[in-house]
Amino acid sequence: MQDVQVIEDSEAAAVALDPVRARLLGELAVPASAAGLASRVGITRQKVNYHLNALEAHGLVQLSEERHHGGITERVLQASAASYVVSPAAVSPSAADPGASADHLSAGYLVALAGRVVREVGALARRAGASGTRLPTLTIDTQIGFRSAADRAAFADDLTAAVLDLAARYHHDDGRPHRLVVAAHPLPEENP
Repeated sequence: MQDVQVIEDSEAAAVALDPVRARLLGELAVPASAAGLASRVGITRQKVNYHLNALEAHGLVQLSEERHHGGITERVLQASAASYVVSPAAVSPSAADPGASADHLSAGYLVALAGRVVREVGALARRAGASGTRLPTLTIDTQIGFRSAADRAAFADDLTAAVLDLAARYHHDDGRPHRLVVAAHPLPEENP
C-alpha cells in the first residue's frame, strides 16, 4: 500500500469522490471482503461488490488475498493507498498554470504552484514506483511567527538571498534539473 496516491484520471477521481466509494476506500485501510464490508457499512453485499469493482477498475483498491471456501472464492481487497490526492489535471486539462499569473504574491499563484507540484511529483512518483526506484525529494515544512509585516518582508529578503546564493553555488548546467518551490502562507485558524 502506498502512503499517498495521486489520482490523475478524471474518471478515477469521479469514482473516488463518490460518497459511498470514498467510505469504502476508508474502510479498506484494513483488508476486507465484500461481505465483511457490507456488514460494517450497512449496504448489501451486491452493492458493495458493484462499488468495489469500480474502485478496482481504476486502481484504487487491490487484491490482498483470495480465500477458498469449498467451491467459492472470497476476494479480500484493500485500498491501494493510505490516502489520495486528486491532481488538478484530473479536474481539467487546463489546470491552473503558475506562468499565467503576473502577481507572484497572490494566493492564486501559490495555489497554481501547489497544483503543479501535485501534478509533477505525482507523475514522477508513479514512474518511480513502476520502475522500482526511489524518487529523490526534499521537503522542509516549518512554522514561523512574524511580529510585523516588516519582519516578514525582511525574512523574505534574507530567504531569497540565501536561496539564490545556494542555487548559484550548486547549480550545474549539465546536472539533473530539480524544481525548488518555497512558499509561505498564514496558518488557518483551527475550527472551534
